[in-house]
Amino acid sequence: MKWQLLLLFTCISLPFMAEATKKTDLKTPYEKGNGNQTATYAECIDYYKKLDKEFSEIKLREYGKTDVGKPLHLVILSPEKVFEPEKIRKQNKRILFIQNGIHPGEPEGIDASMMLVRDLLQKPEWKQHLQNLVIIVTPVYNIDGMLNRNSGTRANQLGPESYGFRGNARNLDLNRDYIKTESGNAKAFQEIFQEWQPDIFVETHTSNGADYQYVMTLIATQKDKLQPVLGNYMHTEMLPELYAEMQKSGFPMIPYVNSKDETPESGIVDFLESPRYSTGYAALFNTIGFMPETHMLKPFKQRLESTYKLLEIYIKMVNRDAEKIGKLRAQAWAETLKQKQFPLTWKLNEQKSEQIPFLGFKAGHKKSEVSGSDRLYYDRNQPFEHKIQYFNTYEPNVTVSKPEAYIIPQAWPEVIDRLKRNGIQIQQLKNDRVLAVKTYYITGYENLKRPFEGHYLNYNVQVRTADQNWPFYEGDYVVFTDQQNIRYILETLEPQASDSFFAWNFFDSILGRKEYFSPYIFEDTAAELLQRDPQLKAELEKAIAEKPELKNDAYAQLDFIYQRSEHYENTHNRYPVVRVENAVELRQLLGGKR
Repeated sequence: MKWQLLLLFTCISLPFMAEATKKTDLKTPYEKGNGNQTATYAECIDYYKKLDKEFSEIKLREYGKTDVGKPLHLVILSPEKVFEPEKIRKQNKRILFIQNGIHPGEPEGIDASMMLVRDLLQKPEWKQHLQNLVIIVTPVYNIDGMLNRNSGTRANQLGPESYGFRGNARNLDLNRDYIKTESGNAKAFQEIFQEWQPDIFVETHTSNGADYQYVMTLIATQKDKLQPVLGNYMHTEMLPELYAEMQKSGFPMIPYVNSKDETPESGIVDFLESPRYSTGYAALFNTIGFMPETHMLKPFKQRLESTYKLLEIYIKMVNRDAEKIGKLRAQAWAETLKQKQFPLTWKLNEQKSEQIPFLGFKAGHKKSEVSGSDRLYYDRNQPFEHKIQYFNTYEPNVTVSKPEAYIIPQAWPEVIDRLKRNGIQIQQLKNDRVLAVKTYYITGYENLKRPFEGHYLNYNVQVRTADQNWPFYEGDYVVFTDQQNIRYILETLEPQASDSFFAWNFFDSILGRKEYFSPYIFEDTAAELLQRDPQLKAELEKAIAEKPELKNDAYAQLDFIYQRSEHYENTHNRYPVVRVENAVELRQLLGGKR
């Protein structure tokens, strides 16, 4: 009887056993579709879970929580099965970081990376291109937006059939959030970035804008903003090879088409990515960054294939140049630590440009069927090739010297949190103390009249400095500047920097006065002040002569006097982060520590 039951069990089990031994289906949703479909969020993450289960060379990890409540995933592809970044760096391997789906309506990087990671795992010939690097991939950065799937919000884009939305759960554009770091997504990203410290960063996108023949354009870290050793390598070696290899692959490429005027024939201007953007943020840490931008009006299939091809080229290039890239980054860090002057803002040099070939379509104007006005159009029946101007030289505009330290009062914990998250070493005062510091006063600025990413951004900031003795208290924070991530420190704490914490309104409360005067009472005080202080009287008379509107404005004259008197609060417009030019005393207070 026992053997009969065993035979029956075996007969029943064999079909299931055969099914279990079949090779796992590793086709992506895109490959199973009609060439115009992109994976959903669930399909994407489930696919990487399947790869993680199938192959020992890959790990899928979770970081933090995004604003929609889901963790940010990271795929780690390590041929030698080493998944700890410190061990990988000790092996002198480079780390290539690919991030997808920051704008989920631009999804080709999501699908291309799924296919590419699988192919790297399956194809033996790829092993030679993975000897000197580890690849990490964020499958989807803006999970929130990817879950908001629709078929209409990319009105200017050809395919795919449905896709995600640009804004995240808080309606933030995450490619404006790298410095201000308001989203859970950005916080999780910074945890990944600081832990892995990638050598090369690539974030995939799709462009809007002019029409032209190219499927792929490229934003590279602006060369002048990188340390020269890295900027020169990227500009003279990486970029020429990237363009040449993409040409060979059938996808000729050009710098991102950021037209100087209405159409590309007027010339294109190199995109200046400040640290609010991914590549601008990466540059603060001597990481070379790239934002490939496929063209919105090309079929999704072409956009995906060109993205796949470009990522292939990055892998081969970084693997081959691994030793060189490592040495150049080490040199860049050494140069950064020695640097005394740092640019905070940049301006385009319009006198310098180069001629580059451009494959475009003839542009013209015709009568709009909607408004009756002239409208721009591109005629795809009239392709052309000719040279255009490419403006790609930026020069420092506002530059600042590096102090020996900054002190940040503990009243600003949101600033401290961001500094810590980005690898900045911070100490705290152990006792109350009065210290000699250099203070900034904000003397002028403009701000946006409509909110941008939830902020009325400050810009064109002007300051004056003052040497003062400030009281500091136990628990206030000290940031010494002799540390590796000095550029992040300067470009967030110096108020004139384009994406400083002051620019993003973190310190706007200092811009409001808290005490005022009653004119009828202050009239007598003001008269006494003018009588006592001939210099103040002369300053008022000069101001009236230069600004005649003051002559008939009694309150404005009183306020002029008030602001130059002992009654005026010295905290108004006083920037709370102070500079310490000579930190000998500060180091002694902290026991000689950094």
